[in-house]
Amino acid sequence: MVKHPLHEVAIAGIHNTRQARVLEGYTAPSITLEAVRGVLDDAGLKPSDIDGVSVTTGRAAGAMDSRPFVYMAGIGPAWTSQGNPGSGIGAILEAAMAIATGQCNTVLLAAGSAGVYTERESTAPWTRPNNEFVACWGLFTAAEFALMARRHMHTYGTKPEHLATVAATIRNNGHVNPEAIYRGRGPFIPQDILDSRMVADPYHLLDCAMTSEGGCAMIMTRADLAKDMKQKPVYVLGGGKDTFGNAYYHPPAFDLQGRRGEKYPAGYVGRQAAERSFEMAGIKPKDVDTCEFYDPFSFEIIRQFEAFGFCGEGEGGDFIMNGRIEASGEFPVTTDGGLMSFSHGGSAVQLMQRAMRGVQQIRGVCPSGQVEGAKVAMCTNGGAGALFTDVIILGDQQP
Repeated sequence: MVKHPLHEVAIAGIHNTRQARVLEGYTAPSITLEAVRGVLDDAGLKPSDIDGVSVTTGRAAGAMDSRPFVYMAGIGPAWTSQGNPGSGIGAILEAAMAIATGQCNTVLLAAGSAGVYTERESTAPWTRPNNEFVACWGLFTAAEFALMARRHMHTYGTKPEHLATVAATIRNNGHVNPEAIYRGRGPFIPQDILDSRMVADPYHLLDCAMTSEGGCAMIMTRADLAKDMKQKPVYVLGGGKDTFGNAYYHPPAFDLQGRRGEKYPAGYVGRQAAERSFEMAGIKPKDVDTCEFYDPFSFEIIRQFEAFGFCGEGEGGDFIMNGRIEASGEFPVTTDGGLMSFSHGGSAVQLMQRAMRGVQQIRGVCPSGQVEGAKVAMCTNGGAGALFTDVIILGDQQP
């Protein structure tokens, strides 16, 4: 393994606020500030210890991002995110690169969403893209992801029962998680998923993510500084970002290709990012202890196992069967219940929480689904229907 600059970066603090379908009395900025207070306490830091900021409250009324936060907190001069601070693992990698290149020492990342989704008789607003190449075809998010799943099923014979097994597993993880919004809603068997109403073939209602509200925050810092902080450091081993274009602007096609040809189609977006991440980390898929994969829809878990090299193309359906992805299995997946059961608090929050669960697993402090002896966590964002997938690998030891 070649030493990489990202190996000099560690995660020193994490905090989730309470998550709920509706957080009465909160706004997106107020729940974000609650997350900030919680993560500072978790890391044992003061606002004055922060010299980098990546904050977003999305598109809510009174929305706040990094620069207003720096002013309000009185911590300038500070480095701030120049990309989309709500991009989860993308924001984490951006902050890690800023630290690794000496732009700052300690970065606060925070996100929150409350009061955005009010038309509850309809699908969430972020699932209804209004762009010229998708709106006229009714391509709301579930339909876009469904096209990718159906193509895979047609090509490889993947069955609805495979998708249902994924959904039941993740929802059962949330069923026993005391912090999950849908705690106590199970247990589920695959037939329960198949018996729920159809949303966009092949996705039934219980194959899909929920909608909710909440906040979360993370603190990243130099690895040498993290060793003297309050919590056990969790180190960045590798990471990468793949995209084929703007999410929800273009109809998704599984075999859409770019400069790298047929090995890297949009249906396996994230493959290049995963390969580079494993190379940085000096490990292989078999070395991953917990797979904190993004779960907007059940097929996405099957797709990611194939794209990342855990199994061959077309083998993902059988790969996830027989308990392999359960909490006690070989590759525990989305151990908190994910977007289906834990929380789906708008794009800014949900995208960061996969990495936060990875940190909990490595710290050994998960309130449920703790993987015994977890040392390496692979965490992801995005999906084929959105034409992007981001990857980060975290570990308990600095390379």
